[in-house]
Amino acid sequence: MNTKKLTLTIVFAAIAIALNPTFTHISLNFPLANGLIYQVWEIPIVIAFLIISPITGIAVSLVNTAVLFAIFPGILPTGPAYNLAATLSMQIGIYAIVAIGKRIACKNNPDANILFSIKWATIATATGILTRVVLMSVLLYFALPQPAPIGFASFGFDQAVTNAYLPFAAFFNATLALYTIPIAWLIAQRVQKVLHLTMPQNAKCNVEIKK
Repeated sequence: MNTKKLTLTIVFAAIAIALNPTFTHISLNFPLANGLIYQVWEIPIVIAFLIISPITGIAVSLVNTAVLFAIFPGILPTGPAYNLAATLSMQIGIYAIVAIGKRIACKNNPDANILFSIKWATIATATGILTRVVLMSVLLYFALPQPAPIGFASFGFDQAVTNAYLPFAAFFNATLALYTIPIAWLIAQRVQKVLHLTMPQNAKCNVEIKK
């Protein structure tokens, strides 16, 4: 990892941490289910993912999760692990479309950068929502009925309650991704323009996508 990439990784990790509601109080409780909050710390994670590399997005996610364990665990001590799973599952959907979009765009324009395409931003948002909702629904289906600290069995979450809860969790995950991805995409465009980034970028045609 070169110096610029390392510096930006640290910066985005610091921003994600700084946007924690413990410091900013920027959050909104999801009214249909306790323990779920709308927050903005995932936005810098997605920005890092888009303008540096998927590995960087994962690294920033892990650093942010470590801090969440320390200062903002939520109802369960393992709560941040759920957020990590949600963030990574969303990145899977974004990565798939960025990879596909890059290959399609490059056939027509070797200098293309799909980060500046509204079409690919829209599709990436849709797939990010899809992978987050599907993968988290599967995870919650099996995890929530487990005893603490893994699940919420002590809060009355047997399998029947879990099944009733899943649609609300799916709606929450969908709406959170619905604002996180487009905002991150737009900010990533501006960051690239302002900083005149020359490093290999995840969405740019003339380099290979890093896995």
